[in-house]
Amino acid sequence: MSNERMKEMERLACELEAVNEVLTPAEALTWVEVLWEDFEATRARAGEKYQGEAVAVHYVEQQIKQHGAVLHHFNTTNEKFVHLMTGREPQ
Repeated sequence: MSNERMKEMERLACELEAVNEVLTPAEALTWVEVLWEDFEATRARAGEKYQGEAVAVHYVEQQIKQHGAVLHHFNTTNEKFVHLMTGREPQ
């Protein structure tokens, strides 16, 4: 992962922490990584042309604005996300 990408993810994690006081800094960063990577993987599986990191950043920013305050309520059995629920009671 490039330094630029990591800096952008850390910035987005700070945005997420600002709207969700429940998440730890590590959890916020993990959420950003999961949202970003899932977005890129979904677009790739759909056969869409890669449009650069700016598109992924915009998507994650939208998700933070729309759902960031309640991400800690997310409950799943999907192995991809279950690590985000460790030690947290479902709400």
